[in-house]
Amino acid sequence: MSAASQGPCNGGRAASSAIALGNAPFYVSAMTNDVMGTADYRSFIAELKSRVQAAQIKAAVAVNRELLLLYWDLGRMITERQEASGWGDGVVEQISRDLSKEFPNLKGFSRRNLYRIKQWYSFYADHSENVPQLVAQIPWGHNALILEKIKAPEVALWYVHKTVENGWSRNVLGLQIETQLYERQAGARKIENFDRRLPAPQSDLARETLKDPYVFDFLDLGDEAHEREIERNLVDHITRFMLELGKGFAFVGKQYHLEVGGEDFYIDLLFYHLKLHCYVAIELKNGPFKPEYAGKLNFYLTALDEEVKAPADNPSIGLVLCKQRNSVVAEYALRDLNKPMGISRYDLGQAVPEELRASLPTVEELEQELAKD
Repeated sequence: MSAASQGPCNGGRAASSAIALGNAPFYVSAMTNDVMGTADYRSFIAELKSRVQAAQIKAAVAVNRELLLLYWDLGRMITERQEASGWGDGVVEQISRDLSKEFPNLKGFSRRNLYRIKQWYSFYADHSENVPQLVAQIPWGHNALILEKIKAPEVALWYVHKTVENGWSRNVLGLQIETQLYERQAGARKIENFDRRLPAPQSDLARETLKDPYVFDFLDLGDEAHEREIERNLVDHITRFMLELGKGFAFVGKQYHLEVGGEDFYIDLLFYHLKLHCYVAIELKNGPFKPEYAGKLNFYLTALDEEVKAPADNPSIGLVLCKQRNSVVAEYALRDLNKPMGISRYDLGQAVPEELRASLPTVEELEQELAKD
């Protein structure tokens, strides 16, 4: 009998099996095989993989931060030396050659990139001393995109904050800039009663989520599309729709059924907001805002709070989305209602010039990008 076959046996079954690795056998015990097949072991391996991935992400973030802080220092040092010594812009090309020769394995020292780094530093130089720490939280490609597209530093920093907060990919960041998110969210005149109907800080967060207008440029619909057609297409493009709504929205359903007093009612679109911890009911109207829309939504919010909301949930919030809005009429309609709601417009694509729309990512590309985040 060979050495490999000797050992304790039970009913002809070997207690261990040999797997040849080169010239040396590698033994895997029956107990090991049993452990590897258990749910507990698979769960443990999943936990180990998650820990490794978390470390990889943390390392990548740390490397990015150090790289961006290095770029900031390079921009500052070159700018200050040029100002102090009277060196012209031609010196940047020489700096590029010297750094590239000294560090041949490092990218980022091209003449073009050094000019961009210098421009990036000068763009933010007069702002808060905390700017380097903030901009270093997003990749250089994101920073370069913001620098290219945004002219005002305070607006640029707003996009940096939002990128950090939402974890936007570069494609998604580009989409938000092209659809003028800052103007629609931070700079828009918002009609809502959140400050009178919700406690702080929930009222502040609810107001921050509101936009005007909402841009549904991803829908291939004309201006005369009916409400149900718009609703159906929004659900068909739910990834882009939720991206436009903003971070924190979870889709519950369309034409959400409520039964009140034996009668049936249907909310156009219902979401749950994970940060606000409340239901958000949306009513779509293809036309100008009318005061009765607010009254109807007020009724829906009461029904949601009585029939659907859990005790731990915050009061439900409503949003009327319409094609046009008379601001005075809308403000009067909300003034004495007791439920928190806002009134915003939506646009089927006019906010983005036609020549830019062709360059925006497709739904499929966005889904792939979102899957990476």
